[in-house]
Amino acid sequence: MAYFRLFLKPGVDKQNTEYGAEGGWIDSDYIRFRYGLPEKIGGWTAFGGSLTYLVGMPSEVFSWNSLDGAPYLVVGTSKKVYISYGGSWGDITPIRDTGAVTFSTTNGSTTVVVNDTAHGAVEGDFVTFSSATGNPGGVTNATLNNEFEVGQVINPNSYQITVPTPATSTVSGAGSATAAYQINVGSDISYFDYGWGVGAWSVGTWGTPRTSGVGVALYSRVWQFDNFGEKLIMQLVNGGIYQWDPDPLNLTTRATAISGAPTKSNYALVSTPDRHLVCFGTESTIGTPASQDPMFVRFSNQEDINTFVATATNTAGGQRLTDGNEIISALRSRGQILIWTDTSLHGMQYLGPPYTFGFQQLGANCGLIGPHASADVNGVAYWMSKDAFFVFDGTVKKLPCSVQDYVFKDINVVQSQKVHVGINTQFNEVTWWYCTANSNFINRFVTYNYLENVWSVGTMARTAWQDLGVYAKPIASDYDPTSTAATISTIYGLTAGRAVLYNQEDGVNANGSAILAYIKSGYFDIGDGDQMLYMRRFIPDFKNQVGDLTVRLLLRPYPQASAVPSSLDPYVITPTTDKVDTRARGRQISLQIESDAVGTNWRFGTMRVDIQPDGLR
Repeated sequence: MAYFRLFLKPGVDKQNTEYGAEGGWIDSDYIRFRYGLPEKIGGWTAFGGSLTYLVGMPSEVFSWNSLDGAPYLVVGTSKKVYISYGGSWGDITPIRDTGAVTFSTTNGSTTVVVNDTAHGAVEGDFVTFSSATGNPGGVTNATLNNEFEVGQVINPNSYQITVPTPATSTVSGAGSATAAYQINVGSDISYFDYGWGVGAWSVGTWGTPRTSGVGVALYSRVWQFDNFGEKLIMQLVNGGIYQWDPDPLNLTTRATAISGAPTKSNYALVSTPDRHLVCFGTESTIGTPASQDPMFVRFSNQEDINTFVATATNTAGGQRLTDGNEIISALRSRGQILIWTDTSLHGMQYLGPPYTFGFQQLGANCGLIGPHASADVNGVAYWMSKDAFFVFDGTVKKLPCSVQDYVFKDINVVQSQKVHVGINTQFNEVTWWYCTANSNFINRFVTYNYLENVWSVGTMARTAWQDLGVYAKPIASDYDPTSTAATISTIYGLTAGRAVLYNQEDGVNANGSAILAYIKSGYFDIGDGDQMLYMRRFIPDFKNQVGDLTVRLLLRPYPQASAVPSSLDPYVITPTTDKVDTRARGRQISLQIESDAVGTNWRFGTMRVDIQPDGLR
């Protein structure tokens, strides 16, 4: 029988059944579609040439140039803020307080109690001691003049740290030092719960679970970064706002709170071209966190990030939005700032004096799932809600999605704060990373090619992404909550949880290891599947193939039957393979292509197959 071409339309289709998706693809991992054809995605290498381990889970990676053109990179994690310049790293996490402390030790123990009235520390915080005196309990001053992670908080006036060598005597309130406390750490996991012990003290009856009206929500920490000139603006989502001035000679200069700015906001960015610092979901009374209104927008005076109080002679002001319960995020787009609440989309446009900004609602029932779940590509905004994907190109539209059920029926909405979107302009892609229902950490992605209108899915885990621009490759972060690798600085008592950065689209390997890439087609048959078919052979068609690939043919007699491989499966395809004899018999056949060796690369073309009707034997 003559060969015929096996045409498969681009994109992964998980809305149909495997049989209903005939003529297309139904599953993939580490695959993208380009020019209508599937290919293995690019690899990644360690940012800076070797792996650098950072403390905590990154929520934002941001790069920018100083006024002299020098490139900087900032990483905000659940516990720290790091800066990178010229191959060097520094910790710029803001300091919230300083104070004088004493120490208590127990002979033979590495646990030291730090005494500091009203210290304000929580477990996992970081404190750096300096000017230590007295060698308390035999713990040397040189040992104490270091950074420590706070262990157990005993009470408001004392907490524990762990030192590297045990004390040689028992003392109480001995020695002294100056303590510098970094801002309280955040969590790498979001919690929302009801039950025993949840809610305010003395609410309900002792020993009974709280009702659905009483609960506690603790969201994982998220940072958001922007520029005001060369100055770095650092918004702690649902927290304070800080600034950092580039200083290549001292990367350990700490970020500081912006004076005159709100002390608690859900989000912030700088408007362009008018240059106002805008805080979203912020305080109605500046400097009073208890006055935070999750629907209130406040903007500074033009060209002045320290003046937010409106007067007759400045352009500062504010506006409360109405549709929604809280502002989730904002994004600069074509001619306006887009503002998302949990239920709606609003536009904020610069008008000039006397009103400064005008506001209008652009859409309803299209809220945002998390602070970093929206992206703008050439004036078109894409975002992920709690049950669909949307686009705004002048009108709010729901994006047709061939993997919608696959994503939203298996997503951990409690961890929605972690959802992060990345733009890969080199390949016309918008990718969302998210946590599946059984995971508290990002473990899956979904990608939309906005030029070819196709979707793909996979398991590459990235917590934050920065597209190429300042740096020649996209930069992304990966997090391992169990890692205890040595970090860029010595921190005693440091618990698990490390992050690394990668240059993405760099080579074809996973930082030197193989990438297991595969794609699987829907099942195809002859006619309406009323006959068995026999595939005698196929002629492979791959472009840019490097290394060997594996092709599998999965056979089954009926849509609900278990798939079995053909008798000669798997078929190894080398760059010089001209044809492959198969002896594959079944009513329906699915094609699977995979590679799992270092150095492999490929793009699938149009396979030709020799198929003829056949009997059951």
